[in-house]
Amino acid sequence: MTEYHPQMIAWRHALHQIPETDFNEVATAAYVAAVVTELGYAVHTGIGGTGVVASLTRGTSARSIGFRAELDGLLITEAVARPYASRTPGRMHACGHDGHMAMLLGAAAQLAADHSWSGTVRFVFQPDEEHGHGAHAMIADDVLTRFPVDCIYGIHNMPGMPAGNFATRVGGIMASEDNFVIDITGIGGHAARPHMTVDPLVIGAQIVSALQTIVARSIDPSDAAVVSCTEFITDGIRNAIPTHVTIKGDTRSYAPHVQATLERRMRELCAGICAAHGATCVVSYTHEFSPTVNPAAGVAAAVHAAQAVVGPDRVDANTAPLLGSEDFGAFLATVPGNFIFIGNGDTGQYATPLHNARYDFNDAILPIGAAYLCRLAHDYLS
Repeated sequence: MTEYHPQMIAWRHALHQIPETDFNEVATAAYVAAVVTELGYAVHTGIGGTGVVASLTRGTSARSIGFRAELDGLLITEAVARPYASRTPGRMHACGHDGHMAMLLGAAAQLAADHSWSGTVRFVFQPDEEHGHGAHAMIADDVLTRFPVDCIYGIHNMPGMPAGNFATRVGGIMASEDNFVIDITGIGGHAARPHMTVDPLVIGAQIVSALQTIVARSIDPSDAAVVSCTEFITDGIRNAIPTHVTIKGDTRSYAPHVQATLERRMRELCAGICAAHGATCVVSYTHEFSPTVNPAAGVAAAVHAAQAVVGPDRVDANTAPLLGSEDFGAFLATVPGNFIFIGNGDTGQYATPLHNARYDFNDAILPIGAAYLCRLAHDYLS
C-alpha cells in the first residue's frame, strides 16, 4: 500500500479540514463520493441521511464483503494550528474518523486496481456515529437489503496502543450506552421551614446513592456494567428548598439482559424512594448505542488478516473490552463481521486521547490499515 500512502495522507488532510456533525456531513459525503466515483465504483448517496455506499463487482462469485467508516467529527475546537487544521470553528475530527475514511479510500483504490479477486466489495460511509444514530438510520433506510453483504468489518484507531498494532476479541468489545433522565417533583418552600416541604434534593441524593447498588447487588458479577449520574439540576435558590430536581446520566453494558435489568431496577428504585417521601418522579430511559459484539468467525478472519499484514506479535486476539460505545454494533447485530482497533501510537502526540482538542490521527498507520482491509477482501473473495 506504500504507493497509495501520499494520496491517503492528502485525502485525510482534506477531510480533516471540513469536519461536520449530526447528519449534516454534506461536504464530507460529497468528497468521499467523488473519490470512489473516480476510482470506478458504483456510488449511492443520501442513505440514512448523508450516508454513502460505494460498490465494485468483479468476476462471477456471489460473495460480498463490506467495510465501514464514519463521516462525522465532533463539536470540539481544535487546539493545534496544523497546516490542515479544521476550517470550521467549534468542530474538528478529534476521533480519527478522517483517518478511517482515508484508510477505506486507500483500500478502495488498491482493490479497484487489482483484478485477482471475484465478488463484490462495498465501502459504507455512515453519518452521525458519535451520537449512535447513523448506523440505525442507514439500516432503517434498508442499506443492508439494497446493498447486501455477507460480512462487514469496522476499524478504529486507538491512542495508547503501539502504532500499527491490532487488537480485537470475541464477544463484547464496546459497550452499549443508555441515557436516563430522572425528574423528581416535591414541594418546595422556605429553607427555614423544611417540615412544610417535600425536599426533592434530599430525595435525589438518596436516588443517586441507591442507583450505585444496581451494579453491586442486581447484576451478576461476571457481567460488566456501569451506572453514572453526571448532572444534578434543581430549581432551588440559597434560601429556598426546590420543587424540582433532575438527575441525568448514562449506563454501559455488553448484553441486552443487563440493559434490561439496569432499566428495570432504576425505575423500581426511583419510584420506591419517591413514594416513601411523598414525592413523584418520571424516569426517561433511552437506548442510544447497541453493544458491539464480535462473533468468533469474524474475529478469526480479522486476526488472520492482521497477522498477515503486521505479524503475529503485533496482534492481540483477546484484548480487554472497553466501556466506550460505537454504533457499529448495530451492523454486527444484523450481519456477521468484526470490529478491531489499530494502534495510533503509545508515545508523543499520537498518544493524545480521543475526543481531546489536541488529538491527531497518525498518518503513518494509513497504509497498514488499508492493507489489512485489502487482505480481508482477498481472503474472502479469492
